[in-house]
Amino acid sequence: MPEKHRGRPTTDNPKTMRVDVRLTEEELQMLDKYCQQAGVSRPQGLRDGIKALNARK
Repeated sequence: MPEKHRGRPTTDNPKTMRVDVRLTEEELQMLDKYCQQAGVSRPQGLRDGIKALNARK
């Protein structure tokens, strides 16, 4: 019988870095609006924004 493992499954690209950000109320509303339209969480919305900045180059 295979050995059982506990916890979350491992990933190829773990998210180990943490960033704290201060936003204005207007910026938070913009983020929340995007997240609601895209159906993603706030952290994923921020990651999407960072990737969009990289794509602009």
